[in-house]
Amino acid sequence: MKPISLPGLIHPHDVSTDRQFSMNLARGLEVLRAFTATAPLLGNREISDRVGLPKPTVSRLTYTLTLLGYLTHDSQLQKYRLGPGVLSLGHPLLASMHMRQLARPIMEQLARATGCSVNLGMRDRADVVYIDSMRADSANQHLPDIGSSRPLVVSAIGRALIFSRPPDERAAIINFLKVQGADLFEQVSAAWTADQKRFNEEGFCYSHGDWRKEVHAVAVPLKQAPGDSPLAMNCTLAAYRVQDDRLVREVVHQLKDAARQLAVAQGLY
Repeated sequence: MKPISLPGLIHPHDVSTDRQFSMNLARGLEVLRAFTATAPLLGNREISDRVGLPKPTVSRLTYTLTLLGYLTHDSQLQKYRLGPGVLSLGHPLLASMHMRQLARPIMEQLARATGCSVNLGMRDRADVVYIDSMRADSANQHLPDIGSSRPLVVSAIGRALIFSRPPDERAAIINFLKVQGADLFEQVSAAWTADQKRFNEEGFCYSHGDWRKEVHAVAVPLKQAPGDSPLAMNCTLAAYRVQDDRLVREVVHQLKDAARQLAVAQGLY
């Protein structure tokens, strides 16, 4: 079977001979991705180490990105942070997602009924990125912001996004995850196998603290119109609030019902 090409499942150097591929653009975007919530301020050397590019190349890229407004330079620290241009890029995507508008009242109702935080997410490379969140569980110390991410392989919502894809897409994503994070994949192999069986038999995924031991979650994929980006929804609770497997006994049924409501709202049922 010929490998399929899915967004985010390539390394720029793998397509270096593709004349349609702009390596300079790819490198600039890799520089922007070097910044994270835990590393919001980086110097050229730090960026160079993170993205694997020579420091002179990084210096040219950060200079250009700063002039274009995608980075801001701290002259005192001689370091960079993301600029407002990056935020402006994300808003049109979020605003154009009709599913977010449809899901919001359903997510709010689900959060009130269950006491969980309810999140909507989509795949970005090896992560799931949240595109909306209703934060009912204030005891959860890892309440997500829109745009925050978690690893696909260790999160219930990430595994729901993977297991729900057609076989060829699923295989491509899994192969990418195994190459990019073999150690992490090995660490969660037992949970992964159990969740795959659970999804095939019951249609949901369950994280028993796989990502953070203090956070438990159940997740289901969402039905969408052909061509739309795959989405999934989860319900999360602080571990000490999860008594007698309440997430599996009660919450997952309400979560599935919310997913059905969204499918009906789109005319898919």
